[in-house]
Amino acid sequence: MSRSSPFRLKVSGANACFTRPEMKVERVSYDIMTPSAARGILEAILWKPAIAWKILQIDVLKPVRWESVRRNEVGAVISARNVQTAMNRGNGNLGLYVEKERQQRAGLFLRDVAYVIHADFEMTDKAGSDDNVTKFEQMFIRRASRGQCFHRPYFGCREFPVDFAFLPRDAEPPAPIPDSRDLGWMLYDMDYTGKEPMPRFFHAVMQHGRVDLRNVEVRS
Repeated sequence: MSRSSPFRLKVSGANACFTRPEMKVERVSYDIMTPSAARGILEAILWKPAIAWKILQIDVLKPVRWESVRRNEVGAVISARNVQTAMNRGNGNLGLYVEKERQQRAGLFLRDVAYVIHADFEMTDKAGSDDNVTKFEQMFIRRASRGQCFHRPYFGCREFPVDFAFLPRDAEPPAPIPDSRDLGWMLYDMDYTGKEPMPRFFHAVMQHGRVDLRNVEVRS
């Protein structure tokens, strides 16, 4: 057996921004959480090289509401190449002056969001001789039930923290919203198998508040 049983995790927060890649200057969120964001939340609770999370379904628990916010951002990052050069030379100027790089941008974010993530994981070829599915299943259940995480999970931006609660298999799941709509093409996840990370997309359709990801076609 190399795949775990399905898990359910309820996540909620005051705001969220699952940024559309075609609108990165003025941030605009997708209507609902993307599979990659859901994977990031699970990995914040439990990540090991021996396992790979797969998102099966996302239930939307609250109506899609929007909020327009203008905020300050830093418009530059320190170059990784410059850092490598400075490390090799033993010196270098790696300063980043926030006052010079500050930019004010508008954003269209989601507010008052809540979802149920359905997911499982499979073992990878990095699993050791002592690793098995049951070990990591129990580890995730214990950590998620206690609210433990490697870092605080967030909804797209670090200033939008996630509250999470593990849903046992015998617990009645929260009812999703009675809404069905075509959400268009949405980011599925990033492909890190090549030299450069490549985005992968899928056609998202919400039916009665649920987005089923089990058999969707994913394109690069």
